[in-house]
Amino acid sequence: MSVSDQGATVWLTGLPSAGKTTIAYALAERLRGEGHRVEVLDGDEIREFLSAGLGFTREDRHTNVQRIGFVAELLASNGVKALVPVIAPFADSREAVRKRHAAEGTPYLEVHVATPVEVCSERDVKGLYAKQAAGEISGLTGVDDPYEAPESPDLRIESHTQTVQESASALHALLTERGLA
Repeated sequence: MSVSDQGATVWLTGLPSAGKTTIAYALAERLRGEGHRVEVLDGDEIREFLSAGLGFTREDRHTNVQRIGFVAELLASNGVKALVPVIAPFADSREAVRKRHAAEGTPYLEVHVATPVEVCSERDVKGLYAKQAAGEISGLTGVDDPYEAPESPDLRIESHTQTVQESASALHALLTERGLA
């Protein structure tokens, strides 16, 4: 198996509007340009197609993360770089996904897109912070619902202090260092 045939899961966790999906797509483009097989498992698409019917209780969030983790491991074990920009707010849910990958011998990297809530609120890509502030929604991760930041991720990206390309390059450097790019 050549290096480009080695699959891996790269889980990008962080608050809503932290930049997870933007960084994942920038990295995907670069990796594809190098000949890697890449899939981005976008959290919003997964909720629509794979986890329809799940709410945002702790149990439903755990189920959603486990489903995504299963699909990511399946792809990664078949030579795909699975980039997963999904909040996954609870450390135990992320750890269960890491353990599944370890049990299968599949590379797994956890990346914390550590953007402060104030910056995320200003970006407010989907209008969630405005809706929460207006009382239209509750249970917004990092505001009125918990977010357990990773204590020791494989990489911590502070997207508010660098460009998308710099963030994607830092992640690419980690993959290269681990023999995955």
